Amino acid sequence: MAETPRGGLAQVVAASTALSDVDGKAARLVYRGYNIHDLAGRISFEECVHLLQRGALPTQEQLDELRAELAASRGIGAAVEKTLPLVASSGTPMEALRSLISISSIDDPDAADSSPRANQRKALRLVAQMPVLVARYQAARTGRSVPDPDPFLGIAGNFLLRITGKHPSERQVAIFDECLVLHADHSMNSSTFTARVVAATLSDMYSAITAAMGALRGPLHGGANEAVMKTLQQIGSVAAVEAEVKARLDRGEKIMGFGHRVYKTGDPRVTYLRQLSGELAEMTGDRLYYDISCRMEQVVKQTKGLYPNVDFYAASVYSALGIPTDLFTPVFAVSRMSGWTSHVMEQHRDNRLIRPDSEYIGERGRQWAPIETR
Repeated sequence: MAETPRGGLAQVVAASTALSDVDGKAARLVYRGYNIHDLAGRISFEECVHLLQRGALPTQEQLDELRAELAASRGIGAAVEKTLPLVASSGTPMEALRSLISISSIDDPDAADSSPRANQRKALRLVAQMPVLVARYQAARTGRSVPDPDPFLGIAGNFLLRITGKHPSERQVAIFDECLVLHADHSMNSSTFTARVVAATLSDMYSAITAAMGALRGPLHGGANEAVMKTLQQIGSVAAVEAEVKARLDRGEKIMGFGHRVYKTGDPRVTYLRQLSGELAEMTGDRLYYDISCRMEQVVKQTKGLYPNVDFYAASVYSALGIPTDLFTPVFAVSRMSGWTSHVMEQHRDNRLIRPDSEYIGERGRQWAPIETR
């Protein structure tokens, strides 16, 4: 008799990929053969997009071409323009953006074409347009105008410009660029798996990415970073950390931003996000959330033996960069769009329907009876 898989498909290999590899025991994350420690702080997000979508780190000429393609691809279409005011007035960020991504397919001339070249064009458009959609949504719901993009800034810099309304410093751009690289892909996480399941039916890229957005919205996936920030705000001071953490644990509550389904000895991305959070605390002169985070890390480790995950210090980093808390998960999507689209392309290139089995645990042997006798 075959062994029953563990709940949540833990340790079950559902697909093969050349995009990224996660080694939980060694606390190692790899993008196309490059250890994240070799990439973080050294490559731009655009370079990361080229690596994931096109298979290699770009030459300077290739990077210039990619940046030109991204700049030419960031305009949004008529259907999105028409829908944006409605969803901005009535939807939460992830509800609105999930809808806008789906509607974007109406404006894409390649929407129904899943050939490799068409997929590559769609993939780049989605990477280019996702930060624009987030900025346009924010502007629409707040009644502000969106600054024109700065041709001298890339995705990271223009996103900060359009969200905050102020030109970011060179270092702020570099910090956010690093965050986007760190979040770009993570093997078979929930949203990526969702995208691949949809793509495996030979549905189109927009359907797969819309489904991924739905998975990311969940508080146990992308929504965790928002929950972390709310926790930091609720605790309010370093002195209150220990008592509040222990009280929450005593009530059986989960401390968001800690623990990971794969990493058991620490998330390698945390090292960078912790450092970036501390650097921003010094830059802004406001250490509150960084200091609370550091104390929480100590208390949770001592009390539960859990390490922080990528969501934990990302919260204080994004806050210090001036990003509204309810846009933290959309920021995750801005980055992860590079990974999602790459996985959809990979699935389409060598496709097999993803159709796992299940273990039936319901009753057996029941027999029908007329309704008057039930």
